[in-house]
Amino acid sequence: MANGEYSVCQFFQDDTHEYVRRYVDEGEAIRALRHYTDNVATRMGVVKRVIITDGGDCVVVEWIHGEGIVWPPKKDA
Repeated sequence: MANGEYSVCQFFQDDTHEYVRRYVDEGEAIRALRHYTDNVATRMGVVKRVIITDGGDCVVVEWIHGEGIVWPPKKDA
């Protein structure tokens, strides 16, 4: 049984979406993000966006096809 606070959702080019992880810990959420942003479907453009949300349903990480991670924004060096 999952007991973390993070969920991972992928969005497709046809405007549908799918939760690929629910209520997992931070490590599992990051592993899922890496997997779902680096596979055949993403390289083909089928997956357009992947997000990690926290227990309050706030987006803590957002990846967009062709742009990479856009949230949180990169800090200037």
